[in-house]
Amino acid sequence: MPVTPQPSALTLLRRGEFRAFVLALVLAASAESALAVLLGVTVYQLTRDPLALAWLGLIEAAPAIALVLIGGHVADRLPRRRVVVACRLAMAALTAGVAMAAALAEGDFLPILYLLAFCIGIVRAFKDPAYSGLEAQVVPAALAVQAASLLGSTGRAFRLAAPVAGGFLYDAAGPAATYATIAALLAASALVLLVFLPHRPVLTSHAETGGMVANIGDGLRYVFRNQILVGSMALDLFAVFFGGMMGLLPMFGDMLGVGAQGVGIMRAALSAGGLTAMAVAIRYPPRERAGLALLIAVAGFGVAVIGFGLSTSFHLSVALLFIMGACDGVSMVVRHAIVRLAAPEGMRGRIAAVRMVFLNSANELGDFESGVAAHLVGPALAVAGGGAITLAVVVVTAVVAPKLRRLNLLDLKPGA
Repeated sequence: MPVTPQPSALTLLRRGEFRAFVLALVLAASAESALAVLLGVTVYQLTRDPLALAWLGLIEAAPAIALVLIGGHVADRLPRRRVVVACRLAMAALTAGVAMAAALAEGDFLPILYLLAFCIGIVRAFKDPAYSGLEAQVVPAALAVQAASLLGSTGRAFRLAAPVAGGFLYDAAGPAATYATIAALLAASALVLLVFLPHRPVLTSHAETGGMVANIGDGLRYVFRNQILVGSMALDLFAVFFGGMMGLLPMFGDMLGVGAQGVGIMRAALSAGGLTAMAVAIRYPPRERAGLALLIAVAGFGVAVIGFGLSTSFHLSVALLFIMGACDGVSMVVRHAIVRLAAPEGMRGRIAAVRMVFLNSANELGDFESGVAAHLVGPALAVAGGGAITLAVVVVTAVVAPKLRRLNLLDLKPGA
């Protein structure tokens, strides 16, 4: 059977609206990555308690989990560009609130940080599904795999630099100036989308006419009847929940004798690994054996997590985080392509929302689990144990989801 030639990734870059989408991604990825790291740094500096980091993750995750399915419904009813712009402006305002709290609050302003983190979780619940649907409107289906690699590698490149730059700025100028800078980047990202991306109305011909509850139910049923979708989502849910330890980076930075700059370098190593894997995937996208590549990548992630938990060397920890990032980069490209290619246009927001219940919020819940475990048994055993459970999850998924294990992205169609 002859192989159909695939379009080059350069085809994407010739599209003006895609370039604007990439610029907005650069600004938002830089801001959100720095914000994620530095909120943890601020909380840990105030408390010196890993349990406080766990609560930070849970407080942000709770509204994201509770509201993201509603966010998916909104993304399939309202113009997605409008929703993303509004959410990024709201994120900018909330981050400016963190800057004001850091500048004006006297003593312990931890309750203010928790309140703002809760509000950020609410905004994420509406922004993330709309962003996923907006990307599908910008990128043709024939270029979905290349776009996943190109957008992923671009985002990782700036997530590589932003935490380091944010750490230096935080140490040099203080938290108030740093959070104000992050707020300005978020506002600029919203402005780029508003000015340079064309308006697209809701595709009512593809959307159901029932109420919100019925439409959310349709999205849930579609996912849970599709072994490839639910298998890939469940794999990441449990792997991220048990293998997630990013929220403990400030604690490991303290244990290894590095400050905010060291924490930024460790977070950047994760992004560097992802960037490397995605850069390779632009040239050699994982198509024909995508399911097997996904399982191997998550298994490699689990092994690296075990090593990180047991490491007592800063340099070894950075190397292991690089490996974790590379494995996660391969996993992200495959997962992104699955959701893009297996979802009908009129359900993209809701299917993306279900995925985010499985994955995005699981990042924070994984941080909470790791924080509680670290509080009870110590960070090394908590993180290494989570990596071991991740390996077990890969084995179970490979057995119970054979369609995912045999997945070829070139054969994937909505409803498959």
